[in-house]
Amino acid sequence: MELRYSAKTEALRARAADFMAEYVYPNEQALFHTAHTQAERWTPLELLGEIKQKAKVAKLWNLFLPESEHGAGLTNVEYAPLAEIMGRSPFGPEAFNCSAPDTGNMEVLTRYGTAEHKERWLNPLLAGEIRSAFAMTEPRVASSDATNIETEIKRNGDHYVVNGHKWWASGAPDQRCHILIVMGKSDPGNPNPHKQQSMILVLFPHPGVILKCALPVFGSDDVPRGHAEMIFENVRVPAANILLGEGRGFEIAQGRLGPGRIHHCMRSIGVAERALERMIHRLESRTAFGKSVAEQSVWRERIAESRIMIDQARLLTLKAAHMMDTVGNKEARAEIAMIKVVAPNVACKIVDWTIQAFGGGGVADTWLFTSYAHQRTLRLADGPDEVHRDQLARLEQRRHHHTDPARTGGYASVMIADGLAAPRFPL
Repeated sequence: MELRYSAKTEALRARAADFMAEYVYPNEQALFHTAHTQAERWTPLELLGEIKQKAKVAKLWNLFLPESEHGAGLTNVEYAPLAEIMGRSPFGPEAFNCSAPDTGNMEVLTRYGTAEHKERWLNPLLAGEIRSAFAMTEPRVASSDATNIETEIKRNGDHYVVNGHKWWASGAPDQRCHILIVMGKSDPGNPNPHKQQSMILVLFPHPGVILKCALPVFGSDDVPRGHAEMIFENVRVPAANILLGEGRGFEIAQGRLGPGRIHHCMRSIGVAERALERMIHRLESRTAFGKSVAEQSVWRERIAESRIMIDQARLLTLKAAHMMDTVGNKEARAEIAMIKVVAPNVACKIVDWTIQAFGGGGVADTWLFTSYAHQRTLRLADGPDEVHRDQLARLEQRRHHHTDPARTGGYASVMIADGLAAPRFPL
């Protein structure tokens, strides 16, 4: 096993890190300030647009997309350290046109879209000219089980009619959002619950698509992207906008969410790494009870534990990425489930400790509270922790159905051989 990045990856890491240091970190506070103070809440940030143009010129653009001539042709293992660098700032991924939900939507259009879909929507997304949203989750049902989805996609001549209620459609409030990927049921009576769903492309804005409100995230509206609650009332969409055909929605969702989950985890590691750096610098700059706070035993324990957790999470993420590259997403589903639980929890814990290290300043630090909110939200997004743990447990139980306990020692420590008395110990 060789645990090092390729020369190609190392070169891109250096370029991405330099770009972040030159253009993203120095402008971060200005971007935060503009986002939270501009009167028109969903207007794109002009400064971020300028940074994006620089990234495009530097050829640090669409790095996430391996299957398109527009991408960098990177594997998941090669992309992982780059996503980690981008994830260190909430503005980093968009600066490189590598932010959710556009990344997942571009992958969907690349893999499952027609030539017309690609020309009309994929190319503008790849160019960073428009944004998109993914409408899957619903308020009235437990959407962690996608078979619960109630939105109706019903054929009517050469159109489909969409009716439903969605929320957490990330990116929909953004003024640049011009295309929605909507998941709903086209065949609710199908005996196979995973063949009932379809995905369809809906132009936005569109008659009958009502953006009810932008949902708060821990009291913030998460501008300029935001997350929308949306109503679909008799929305007529050309039949050509269906993706892959009726009944393929669940299949597309699994293809979309696998890479999306690992990209989130890569970025979470970047958040955790930056939080640890900031924690150490803060602790070394403060004195309490006659010595540096960094010398206090509780903080040394937390620093050490943070390093252990980050490296564990990174190695597990790289393993999942390697399996996705070599044996495919389906065979890597256990590893994807593991990192989806591990990475946001690790980042959340380390950001929490960093807030504690900053004292009162920690709750007023924009990067810290934004990072904490995002990482805590990730424990729900793309499937809550509980669903991933349940899937992992079922896969593990299935794996052990094929092992022989007598051969592996599964019973040896608890069973007494025939004819031998159990040992007795004096009271």
